[in-house]
Amino acid sequence: MSRLKSTWLSGLVVAGAMAWGLGTAAADPIRIGIANFGEHPQLSASIAGFKKALAENGFVEGTDVVYTESHTNFDASLVPQMIAKLQAEQPKLIYTITTPVSQIAKKALAGSGIPVVFSAVTDPVAAKLVPSWEAGDEGMTGATDLQDVAAVMAFTRKLLPEAKRFGVPYNPGEANDTALLDKIKQAAPAAGFEVVAVGVDNVNDIQQRIASFAGKADVIYTPASNLLQPAIGAVSAAARQAEIPIVNSDDGAVRDGVVPASFAVNYEQVGVNAGKIAAEILKGKDPKTIAPSRPSYEDHAPLISKKATAAFGIEVPASLATDCGCVVD
Repeated sequence: MSRLKSTWLSGLVVAGAMAWGLGTAAADPIRIGIANFGEHPQLSASIAGFKKALAENGFVEGTDVVYTESHTNFDASLVPQMIAKLQAEQPKLIYTITTPVSQIAKKALAGSGIPVVFSAVTDPVAAKLVPSWEAGDEGMTGATDLQDVAAVMAFTRKLLPEAKRFGVPYNPGEANDTALLDKIKQAAPAAGFEVVAVGVDNVNDIQQRIASFAGKADVIYTPASNLLQPAIGAVSAAARQAEIPIVNSDDGAVRDGVVPASFAVNYEQVGVNAGKIAAEILKGKDPKTIAPSRPSYEDHAPLISKKATAAFGIEVPASLATDCGCVVD
């Protein structure tokens, strides 16, 4: 073989190898970081929904996208470290779950060029994550878990028709809780309720603070609080001792027979909503142009536990027991 022909063939081999290598690099899956606050059924459901929506929009896990998941076991002091580790992997996007994690990520990732999509945030405007309900912010938008408060109260009225005083434990240090309390106070008069609010900022104070509702509230509504929901067993035990029924914002505790009833947002759907937004961003849309999403009425559902209602001495009205299809053992 002539030297010229040999050189020409070698060049073709090298060029082909380079093209193959570039093609492989281009096909490498993109990386997404998932920053969770802690392990909880609601938050896990939001991750499942997020991945589901991305897969449905052409981002299949393991092929088109890989995820790095992390959480801090609800320790806010560890969140900056978690965000820094995720950022170091140079992801195309970071998914933040809960208000505290999203607030810290917003500051830590400002100017990084990494877009952030949040979920399990009740009021992103009050939390200063976005400027309004009509638009995202620079590099950040997402999906909220804002409950239909009027619908919660309507369900509570059906379950407990004699109830007049609506007790709300909340964490005054959590933007989600305070924003939801404001909405509850606004909706209460039309629903015929008087709101009784009690601040709880430490899990060690749950017994005492819930006990303080005795004689002051006819029902307790527990919000999707990062302090209260992980300790819902303690909340329920204290409420039962005070002989006050609970309507919870999470149906998992109802399925477990821990609390009598819930009117809950479907957190998998919250994750789906966030995943759809993430897909738009990955396809080139500016987060600033995407308004944060809110769960629709259809994204809520009631649930009643026979076991827990009996334990709390509640007789489920026939209209709910036979017609709602929402009673579990």
